[in-house]
Amino acid sequence: MAHVLITGGSRGIGAAAVRAFCKRGDRVTFLYEKCHEAARNVAAETGATAICADVSDPEQVKAAFAQIEELDILVNNAGICHTGLMTQLTPEEFDRIFAVNVRGVYLCANAAVPLFLRHHRGCIINVASMWGQVGASCEVAYSATKGAVIAMSKALAQELGPSGIRVNAIAPGVILTDMVKNVPAEILENLRLETPIERCGTPEDVAQAMVYLAEADFVTGQVLAVNGGFVIT
Repeated sequence: MAHVLITGGSRGIGAAAVRAFCKRGDRVTFLYEKCHEAARNVAAETGATAICADVSDPEQVKAAFAQIEELDILVNNAGICHTGLMTQLTPEEFDRIFAVNVRGVYLCANAAVPLFLRHHRGCIINVASMWGQVGASCEVAYSATKGAVIAMSKALAQELGPSGIRVNAIAPGVILTDMVKNVPAEILENLRLETPIERCGTPEDVAQAMVYLAEADFVTGQVLAVNGGFVIT
């Protein structure tokens, strides 16, 4: 039984990941920031442990990891987005999205590595996006952060591999979560039709890929696309 820590675990992809790893028989802890009721519901449903922490805050991350004695798998899922023209993006909004999406990955990975090194093994799974691979109009900051996550994953895979620690990224496509709830229905339908499989993804699709990467002992430094063929690189 592995101990899995999942950031952003109260909703969407993160909550699906909590369910998937609990179903696998793992001991799961998840971090969340604001959605207290949703976190309580996921914890009650799955038996996972919920810890309130902002992943962009070094002190809150340190306090959260102080509650964890052993760790086998870290899933860096917490993330936020911003949709709109770059010229309408404020410096404060730009800094916040980088703080959560990039700094949060760095802080949590940095806190996890000492736990992994105790047993010379570990697994980090970072959630990026297909927009981090190809970019998206009106999502400049989000695309930039996810591109950074991909680069970080590849670099860390090389740095940590000799210590028995694998690092991979997942690049989801259009996934039906709260992040797309304000996207007009006609745009979502167009995105669905642009997807060769002709459907949008679900949080469970991404969680299934996470479980695969957790078990794939000879896979590291890779970006696993979970996008229905929308982007093929």
